[in-house]
Amino acid sequence: DVQLQASGGGLVQAGGSLSLACAASEITFDDYAIGWFRQAPGKGREGVSCISRSDGTTYYANSVKGRFTISSDNAKSTVYLQMNNLKPEDTAIYYCAARNYGSSWYVGSSYEYWGQGTQVTVSS
Repeated sequence: DVQLQASGGGLVQAGGSLSLACAASEITFDDYAIGWFRQAPGKGREGVSCISRSDGTTYYANSVKGRFTISSDNAKSTVYLQMNNLKPEDTAIYYCAARNYGSSWYVGSSYEYWGQGTQVTVSS
């Protein structure tokens, strides 16, 4: 079975940085797009960012553009989400997900596989 392992969450003050990692196993990594989603308490799931492994194209939600950077390490089958200038509204559980086709990267239902989530808490 495909497995995604998200890690790197934690508690940080506003303005600080965190780096999340999503390690994938049992998939042909290059065939998949990897997305990051988040869900804050009482809110719906939100697409944060995505990287297309086929051509390296990256996508960002407007709320994180300019602050977050997604990247991948082919050798390690790992995708990273560098989060800078964090704000209290970034507080959420962050999930990584994988899919091998589909449009609208921010639609969670288009992803086949999901990691377990990692908590990010930003204090003011």
